[in-house]
Amino acid sequence: MPLPLPAPARKIAQRARLAVTTEHAAFWRSRPVQVDQVLYESFAGNGVGCNPEAIFRHLLDHPDYSHLKHVWAISDPASIARFEAEFARHPRVSHVRRGSRAYVAALATSGYLVNNATFPPSFGKRPGQTYLNTWHGTPLKHMGFDMPDGAFQSANTLRNLLSADYLLAANPFMAETMYEDAYRLRNVYQGRIIEEGYPRIDRQQLTDDQLRTVRHELEGAGLRVGARRIVLFAPTWRGSSFSDPDQDVDALAAQVERLQEALGDDVVVLLKTHQIVHAQAARRPGLAGVLVPNAIPANVMLGAADALVTDYSSIFFDYLATGRPIAFLTPDADEYDRTRGTYLPLDELPGPVGSDPAAVGAALSELLGGGEHPRYREWADRFVPFDDGGAAARVVDIVFGRHEAGYRVRPVRRDGRRRLMLYLGGMRPNGITSSVLNLLGALDPQRYDVTAVMPYFRSPVARVNQQRVPAHVRQIFRIGGMNGSKFVQLRRRRNDWRGTPLGPRAAEWHLRLWEDEWVRVLGSARFDWAADFSGYSPFWANLVLHAPATTHAIWLHNEMASDRNRTVDGRARMRRSLGLVFALYRHYDQLVSVSPSLTAVNRDELAGYAPSVRFRTVRNLPDVERAAAGIRLPLSSVLEADEPRPRWLSDLEAGGTRWFISVGRLSPEKNHARLVRAFAAVHRDHPDTRLLIVGGGPLADALQDLIAAERVQDAAFLAGVRGNPYPLLAAADCFVLSSDYEGQPMVLLEAALSGLPIVSTGFASVGDALPPGSIHVVARDDAALAAGMTAFLEGDVPPSRLDAEEYTATVMDEFARIADAR
Repeated sequence: MPLPLPAPARKIAQRARLAVTTEHAAFWRSRPVQVDQVLYESFAGNGVGCNPEAIFRHLLDHPDYSHLKHVWAISDPASIARFEAEFARHPRVSHVRRGSRAYVAALATSGYLVNNATFPPSFGKRPGQTYLNTWHGTPLKHMGFDMPDGAFQSANTLRNLLSADYLLAANPFMAETMYEDAYRLRNVYQGRIIEEGYPRIDRQQLTDDQLRTVRHELEGAGLRVGARRIVLFAPTWRGSSFSDPDQDVDALAAQVERLQEALGDDVVVLLKTHQIVHAQAARRPGLAGVLVPNAIPANVMLGAADALVTDYSSIFFDYLATGRPIAFLTPDADEYDRTRGTYLPLDELPGPVGSDPAAVGAALSELLGGGEHPRYREWADRFVPFDDGGAAARVVDIVFGRHEAGYRVRPVRRDGRRRLMLYLGGMRPNGITSSVLNLLGALDPQRYDVTAVMPYFRSPVARVNQQRVPAHVRQIFRIGGMNGSKFVQLRRRRNDWRGTPLGPRAAEWHLRLWEDEWVRVLGSARFDWAADFSGYSPFWANLVLHAPATTHAIWLHNEMASDRNRTVDGRARMRRSLGLVFALYRHYDQLVSVSPSLTAVNRDELAGYAPSVRFRTVRNLPDVERAAAGIRLPLSSVLEADEPRPRWLSDLEAGGTRWFISVGRLSPEKNHARLVRAFAAVHRDHPDTRLLIVGGGPLADALQDLIAAERVQDAAFLAGVRGNPYPLLAAADCFVLSSDYEGQPMVLLEAALSGLPIVSTGFASVGDALPPGSIHVVARDDAALAAGMTAFLEGDVPPSRLDAEEYTATVMDEFARIADAR
């Protein structure tokens, strides 16, 4: 066995494979779309089944579609063998292994794409392709944004649904509850929803010959069915099964055994696992005589079963169409409801429900004797109203025949709200993140349909901030990388390197590259207003500009010209990137600064990049509720779990001293060095004073060295990043800001909400950062700042003030003026 590669070598190898795959994909994306080819995929290639198989078989047998070529993406070896045994000699049918180069080629060039789940993150639908997503069942359990952490967990699913031209719904409940509500497609999705039943349910209507074939296949797989009636046990998978699938499989084996005991020898209980856990179940010797082969389609097995036992699986909705008995085994109902939840109460299901396999088996035995559950007809009428055996024909006629008239095909609902999209940035713990989260929380969900776009975060800190996005906001994540050949990417980067980035429609190749990326990330989503709230990334500034047919806005959080020239360790790290952003300003409709005076500064200093009429103002908002709650928290709440109690916290709790506090990133424009020097001068005359600097950044070590050089290490402290600074603000006596330039610092709003006196240097936008008289403003030098801090000690700096309700109303009016602009 070869030795494993060391970690660095593995990364290089992975990147090399990715580069080859990406370039291969780019090549095929440059090839013409084959309008007569259909690519099918079911459960990420785990089999040939579900709705895609039913559609495939209908197309294959229909003379009107004899021109079509059919390609299946399969990864399961048993399914490949079964597929080849049936179709190896068919001239129009083939398969590719999911994830292979042939798969990439088929995905990029097939005219029709049919999937019951999701294509991978690299997929972006091309012009000329028609994508039908059938999904794989009416949901009983919560889906999409309704799940815990559902926005993040559903990122690729939402991306696929937004990319589809057609979404198939088995019934109106599924269309509304799952697609429009759980996945938030309402208002923004531009495709069509088909409500014509489920093609896979057609396959449950087995002839006598087909039933004999299924039983023969079961016997051939070692399942001793004989002439006995079949009870199919088909539970769903639990999210925890990925981390501990064996425990789940052991529980399934025990449940099958107890069901079999309760139902007796004239019935055989067979287990049909979810595709995700089948591989684990197949390795369990105790299940060898009861586990249905993965290659037998689930709906074919439903057609062969005399009764069904399930838990929360959507498979029971399909089975309603047979009119045969259903029972529900839910031993973990309370835990499942707490961690995942269901849309319909379990005690109202159309069959006996219980936690004990023996009791459930006994109740099912009575139904097998000829009884019917009282709610069965009601549920069948509601959830399988269109499943008459002809669903596949109707869906094919709509999608492949292009005949929508007379069928149940519709767009998603629109409710008249204005559709806003904001790119939030990297969600680091900084003022921009606080500002955008506060804005999202203040926007009226009855007036605005809001979408937040973000990277697919790996950082735990960013994930914490992402989880603070209000629940009513749709979240879309950019997962995967940009498509396009290496030549095209190098061409783009060459222009960027020269500092001459192309505008949105300056060249056809450039336009196509960015429009493809927009479609890959956001599919067909459309918005009335799109904003880059971060304002610092050339990539995102470019992508937002390619939001189709809308108003485009970009935020300017600072004196941007000064920010561009800011140096850290002698390097102007943002000179090139902000230069690229500046070059795109002329294509934006609105350039939004965060205070009136900052707007004036940016309008003057950036006059060469955009017309003056496009510069607007929307001030930052504080989180009033979070501030009020944070002020009441104990000081110890600012500590991380198991963090040793720092000296500064004990001193702050002890009292007897007067504390200056500053909160902000430790970066050059904040000029914390000036603050340390000013404090050292004050401390010499007032030994009872202390300084706490909250924040992290590249200058932390240099500041610590300066504190030691000024000999105030027993009085001045760096507290690092603190997720909730309000308890510290409440415990301090005076807030100090020493910046050379700013936008409208969130920390000033937070200090005002805490009722602190504020001393600040006179950067350009300080005058309207808060209501007049709220800030004691001094010159930007050490002596002036020290004098201002001394003025506080002498009682000459009153507490700041902020009427939060009035201020919020003013800011929301500012926002409405730009967001509602036509």
